[in-house]
Amino acid sequence: MAFVAFFMVSCNAAPDIVRDMNGDILREGANYYIYMPVDHGKAGAVTLWSRNGSCPLDVVQSKYGTNKSYLNIFSFTPVNLKKGVVREWTDLNIEAAGGSFCGEPMVWKLDSYGGEFVVSTRGVKGNPGAKTIVNWFKIEKYLNHYKFVYCPSVCKTCKAMCKDIGISRKGNSGRLVLNDKPFMVSFKKF
Repeated sequence: MAFVAFFMVSCNAAPDIVRDMNGDILREGANYYIYMPVDHGKAGAVTLWSRNGSCPLDVVQSKYGTNKSYLNIFSFTPVNLKKGVVREWTDLNIEAAGGSFCGEPMVWKLDSYGGEFVVSTRGVKGNPGAKTIVNWFKIEKYLNHYKFVYCPSVCKTCKAMCKDIGISRKGNSGRLVLNDKPFMVSFKKF
């Protein structure tokens, strides 16, 4: 009987809170750098980059490592704004802070480009449903860090695929894409 009670409580528990590199809670609307742990002796970070000198901007692994002069800062907006914290496996929008030269929304969205599903910008913040299904991502614990996942659950009638976000080496782009090779990330408050 005690096992059944424990099982019922654990099934209804909220997902774990996402924490930054200092162990602090990731807060909705706060600004963070997204870092990538050391890979082949070189640390990395996530930033925005133009495909061909034009818009939209794609989300990429920085070619300049962790040099903050070349990095964007990002904020996270969970589908449930009441809590003020970011939790694992919760639908959320990710947005680059500070605008861009494009004059367009800097909310992440999934886009088809060059035969891959790439993480790009021009997404819509909020308004969960079928029209915004490509704008919702999740954060999941991965080894000692986290990873990004595309597996939206904001639309009950939609059939969205579920895949990890990895890095494309196609054309040496370093774009974030849907694939089966997730990369680890951690967050540092701006």
